[in-house]
Amino acid sequence: MTPFIKVKNLTKEFPIKKGFFNKQVGAVHAVNNIDLEIKKGETLGLVGESGCGKSTAGRCILGLMPPTSGSVKLEGEEITTHDSKTFRALRKRMQIIFQNPYSSLNPRMSVEKILKEPLIIHENFSKKEQKKRVIDLLEMVGLNEGVLGRHPHEFSGGQRQRIGIARALALNPEFIVADEPVSALDISIQAQILNLMQQLKKDLNLTYLFISHDLSVIRYICDRVAVMYLGEIVETAPVKELFENPKHPYTQALLSSVPGAETSKKIILKGDIPSPVNPPSGCKFHTRCLYVMDVCKEKCPQIVKISEEHFANCHLLRSA
Repeated sequence: MTPFIKVKNLTKEFPIKKGFFNKQVGAVHAVNNIDLEIKKGETLGLVGESGCGKSTAGRCILGLMPPTSGSVKLEGEEITTHDSKTFRALRKRMQIIFQNPYSSLNPRMSVEKILKEPLIIHENFSKKEQKKRVIDLLEMVGLNEGVLGRHPHEFSGGQRQRIGIARALALNPEFIVADEPVSALDISIQAQILNLMQQLKKDLNLTYLFISHDLSVIRYICDRVAVMYLGEIVETAPVKELFENPKHPYTQALLSSVPGAETSKKIILKGDIPSPVNPPSGCKFHTRCLYVMDVCKEKCPQIVKISEEHFANCHLLRSA
């Protein structure tokens, strides 16, 4: 069965330029040869520490920024090589929910104008049809038409994020990248937004890539999880299996940091994430790993299959 989204060897580098002639002197290795598959109707979680490249990967998959190399396929169709006209048609099928509802909505536009904008650009609706669609969108996310004339500053954070979700749904997308959609909200509001997203997924048959650093949120909403470290995917597994049987040392450390985690001991990682400008050789995690071996410093680990849908990249697993 063809995956709904298939990402192969996706790489994104940002050049570092200096001097009078703007010469490139290095690069930020934000995403490094990642592979991902997302099934139709599932929620894949992408988790890792801040700065590991999660959001960059999501934006490259959506085409919001061009990858340096690699492939992204939507139902078997390569989308990274499309011209802007062809990609515009695909844009209706793929949308994003941004992290911060305070900065992702235009403060000068009313709710009605915010939600009408994608309809004006992509659809041939009459004004009457636009108004009806906007009201329907508001009802989907738990708001009513009484807010149409109001501006973003008049709403709470949770209400703003509901408007952001409504905007993402305006064109009836099939795939949504949710980039830390609840991290800027209070805990009580987070639960409401997560429940709303779950219900919308069920009602509209949506597929999510859910990006977060919060493992409790990932555990609640996701079907499978991909763990990212310094631009690379180090482990993927169904959510239950990952939490009960993590194999990569980095995943084990992440899970041990969750309050109330069901782990035998707390793992405290030493030092900071290395710079993506000059990443370590071999396994990128070896500078902080408790089980580092000589081979870790020299060679990149290969994927090890743990079970049918559980994979990890670690020399320790091959030597076990």
